[in-house]
Amino acid sequence: MASGVIAVLGLAVAPFLMAAPANAQASGCEQIQKLLSERQSIVARLAASQKSKQKMTPQEACSAFGRLANNGDAAIKFATANQDWCQIPPTFIEGMQADNKKVSGFRAQACNAVKQQAAMQRRAQQQAQGANPFGGADSITGGVGGGMRVPQGAL
Repeated sequence: MASGVIAVLGLAVAPFLMAAPANAQASGCEQIQKLLSERQSIVARLAASQKSKQKMTPQEACSAFGRLANNGDAAIKFATANQDWCQIPPTFIEGMQADNKKVSGFRAQACNAVKQQAAMQRRAQQQAQGANPFGGADSITGGVGGGMRVPQGAL
C-alpha cells in the first residue's frame, strides 16, 4: 500500500530543505525546519517498515499516516501564514498540499482497514458464541434476565 507513497512524500520537502538554512535565519522561521525534520523522520520510519520483514499492522499504519497528515497540516498552515517573511516559495506549499492530500488518502485506507478488521473480529466472536448470545441450544431467551433453561423431562 505505502511503497509508492514513501518515494513521493519526500519530493516536496527536499528542495526546501536544501535552501532552508538561509531561509531559517529569519526570526521565527525555525518552526518550519522542525516540522520538516519531523516529517522526514516519520517518512524514514515508514520506509524502514517497508523494507523490513515485519510489515506494519493496519493500526500502526493508521497511526503513522495520521502523524504524517497532522505534520503536513501544521507545515502547510505555518508556511502559508509565514510565506513572505520566511521566503517560502509557493511551489513548496503547493507540493506540500498535494503530498498531504495523498497522505490523507493512505491514512483513510489504513484506518478503514482497522475498522474492517475490528468488525470481522466482532462477527467471529458472535459466531463463536452461537446464534443465541444468551445461551446454548436448550435455552430460551427470558427477557432482560438472559437465558433460561428449558425443563427436561415430562411436563
